[in-house]
Amino acid sequence: MDAIDRKIISLLQDDGRMSVTDLADRALLSVSTCHRRLRELENTGVIRGYHAAVDPGALGLTFEALVMVTMGRTDQATVAAFEDAVTDEPAIVSAERLFGETDYILRTLTSDMTGFQELYDTVLGTLPGVERLNSTMVMKRVVDGSRGPAL
Repeated sequence: MDAIDRKIISLLQDDGRMSVTDLADRALLSVSTCHRRLRELENTGVIRGYHAAVDPGALGLTFEALVMVTMGRTDQATVAAFEDAVTDEPAIVSAERLFGETDYILRTLTSDMTGFQELYDTVLGTLPGVERLNSTMVMKRVVDGSRGPAL
């Protein structure tokens, strides 16, 4: 990956719907060269996809909570079952496995506190291998994580 590839990635992080023609103009490349480089970045998995940034509040999802999960069992089968269940739950919008006392952190979106309580009681509390849950409400999102570090 060179400076031109990094420029393409940076431009697409700002506007993923940019046409190849506009991308080529801004990266100072011919359209064919830009298209070839773009396809290579996609084929090698550097660019994993294109997504719409949706405002959760516009969908009525105004209650955001972070849930710290401590596992009681961490054998391979339990971890796989936990991760599969987390992946299948639409209200869990991100999940990271961590080093340290907390094993996972889950970001959840629900319509309100009642919706979160239902999620907590019926889904999160029944996830495979969970020993303890600790949750906190998000006051304000300062950085949304939709853009990678500056290239």
